[in-house]
Amino acid sequence: MVVAAVSPEDSFRPRYREIEQAIRQRLARLKPGAELPSDAQLCEEFAVSRMTARHAMHRLAQEGLVFRVRGRGTFVGEPPTHRRANSLLSSRLLGRALRVPTREEATRLQLKDGEKLLWLKRIRLADGHPIALESTRLHRRTAAAVLAADLQSESLHAVLVRAGCLPTKGRATIDAEPAGADDARWLKMRKGDPMLVERRVILDQQGRPLEFTESRYPADRYALDVDFVVEGQAGLRRT
Repeated sequence: MVVAAVSPEDSFRPRYREIEQAIRQRLARLKPGAELPSDAQLCEEFAVSRMTARHAMHRLAQEGLVFRVRGRGTFVGEPPTHRRANSLLSSRLLGRALRVPTREEATRLQLKDGEKLLWLKRIRLADGHPIALESTRLHRRTAAAVLAADLQSESLHAVLVRAGCLPTKGRATIDAEPAGADDARWLKMRKGDPMLVERRVILDQQGRPLEFTESRYPADRYALDVDFVVEGQAGLRRT
């Protein structure tokens, strides 16, 4: 298999990401409970809107790295014991290439006969430690932008958005499976150890399949945080 070479880092980076990365660096030097700059101070420091500053801090709060107290400010959180499913911090690219799809991949991405897909393989990292092995299959229309991007310094979805392919909604399923040989190799675990395996399909702004991804997580290094609403008694039905 021929793997495309990685191009130089693209200069684009959302402003909220600049703030987020700057605060991450400061957190390494601060103790839990230390006060952080207010939204107004961040607006002045980074020359951004209040909405941009709030978005950056909200992303950090979702990971438990900071917490906000109404009327008092934002503070450094306790070191998290696990990460949220949508908050993996970095990745290492193992390979990417255009290839012929399997029958399942062609069905998931609604590919035409003879149409290739773009395949990516990455290790997801939390604090430098492997936490997931991820295989992503993308529709052929994304190939030019993704093959030219530096996926070790910017997110895949940022690349897709810049190319005019906006991830909008999708559906995921999560199953328990034993680790295979590839999992053991890249995630430093034993073959047969329990894993959580997430498979998801994401659609673009026109409702067309854009991405089919399988993420494989060691069960002892990963936990899911789920937000939900409990219906009132009037809305419950006995079964």
